[in-house]
Amino acid sequence: MINQNKTLKTKKKLRIIVFGFLCCLLIITAKLFYLQGHLFDRLFIRSQKNFLRTEPTDSLRGNIFDHNGELLATNRPTHNIFWQGSGNQKLSQEQISVLNFLEITLQKKITCDSYLKTIKRAEKYFKKELISPDISFEELSKIIEQFPLHPNLIVDTSVKRFYPHKNIASHVVGYLGAINYEATGKMGIEKLFNDSLKGESGELLRTINSLGRNLKEKEIKKALAGQDLHLTLDLKLQKLAEKHFPETKKGAFILMDSFSGALKVIVSRPSFNPNIFLDSIISNDWKKIQETQPFINRAFDSCYPPASIFKLITVSAALEEKIITQDSTWNCKGFFRFGKSNLRCRAKHGSLTTELAVAHSCNILFYEIGKRMNIDTLAHYAHTFGLGKKTNILFSEKKGLIPTYNWKIEYKGERWWKGETLSVAIGQSFLLTTPIQIARMVASIASGSLVNPRILEKETIIKQPLKISEKTRAFLNQSMRTASTEGTGKRLNNIENLTIFAKTGSAQTSELSKRKLGDKYLEHGWFVANIFYKNEKPITLVVIVENAGGSRIPVNITKKFLIEYSKLMQDEERKNS
Repeated sequence: MINQNKTLKTKKKLRIIVFGFLCCLLIITAKLFYLQGHLFDRLFIRSQKNFLRTEPTDSLRGNIFDHNGELLATNRPTHNIFWQGSGNQKLSQEQISVLNFLEITLQKKITCDSYLKTIKRAEKYFKKELISPDISFEELSKIIEQFPLHPNLIVDTSVKRFYPHKNIASHVVGYLGAINYEATGKMGIEKLFNDSLKGESGELLRTINSLGRNLKEKEIKKALAGQDLHLTLDLKLQKLAEKHFPETKKGAFILMDSFSGALKVIVSRPSFNPNIFLDSIISNDWKKIQETQPFINRAFDSCYPPASIFKLITVSAALEEKIITQDSTWNCKGFFRFGKSNLRCRAKHGSLTTELAVAHSCNILFYEIGKRMNIDTLAHYAHTFGLGKKTNILFSEKKGLIPTYNWKIEYKGERWWKGETLSVAIGQSFLLTTPIQIARMVASIASGSLVNPRILEKETIIKQPLKISEKTRAFLNQSMRTASTEGTGKRLNNIENLTIFAKTGSAQTSELSKRKLGDKYLEHGWFVANIFYKNEKPITLVVIVENAGGSRIPVNITKKFLIEYSKLMQDEERKNS
């Protein structure tokens, strides 16, 4: 009986054990089905990540060309040399001799204790350690000649952005900066057309072992090169302008096709070398660079009083409103009496016709116009010539300021005074314009249309009629021609093959009594012109030099530029004949 009970207990225990085993087996089977079925995709991807690495490959950034196909921004090959660890516990004597050779060839500390520890760690754990970036072709040749197939040396060749002309047209071309380790346009054309220029990155699939050593690699997506861009700039003319604009002066130089708006030259001083941003910059060096504010494009993004350049608008308004006539005469005694004040002129000109008064920039005529004209009427004609509004160029630009009666009340909290109209009439007071606005305005006098400035060759030409009479526009052209032959711009009258229609200006920046306190109190100097080479269509030139003390410096810059421009045009004619 006792044995029978023991047998029953044993059988019961066996059944429990078998049942428990079957339950465990069922659970394991269910888990396996769950892992293999529901979680298969996720676990498969995780397992692949243990030995597969997907890495992006850079696309070739598009080139930037000038009007004649000259490169302004391109790419150059760079060679980086790496040490590939081979799993040894310590460096062999042969490996140390290789490092000594590299140290001498690259002129870089490699065998010093701190750096050698990094190399040893890379050697032990199959790591890849950068020895020297962007080595020269000469250095690369020496290394390959000495160690053509060395297992520890890897040469990685990639491309790097390159600006062959350094500071030339730097504000237009722009530069690259790194965002999340990706080269991205930060200014100029590089920024405006970043998506078109950068192309599309590729992908590389690497197979690695448990120690991180690369076993094989395969390209799974091909990188697509970026689009090339062709600008309206003319590199030869750009170099001429950069050459003659003093390095120590701030300002801008613009050369534009008067009819199409194609920008041939854009100089902004001070400039910068875009190549410096392709590598890291030390903070102290960055502070020194910023001291001169070289990243402001003064051609588009700086505002200046237009000074006597604005007199072309003032006299247009007076003629259009029939306040004066072209045949009127004016007597300049060197001052103009307004209330209890004597407003000065730059000289005692005597009796002048309206044309000569414009050519000699006599203030008396314009004070008289300001006395007779409403500020809002003057503002209307300024807007007619495109001032006080953006030119619609692709770049960032300032709007400037054309004051009106309501503007003064809204922003200054007081009424407009008549004496302020006289100041506006000669281009001072609250007036602010950009050099590119002035270029557009001056070009319209030659062409009869306000044209949008263009920087891309394929950019659509957009223009609108200049809404003044042909008679007034003809008068402006004649007055500017007289200014070039016997007025304020006569120093440029005898340049071979060139016919020049010009105007100069000196914009006050402070009270005249402060001129002796330093250059920062001197006047800005303007020179503008429409220039004809023989019988060809005109080009419009604008030069603004900050704190120049008058128009002498911009006139001298222009003269040197135009003398070489004329010779360059003659050389081109000989080549094409």
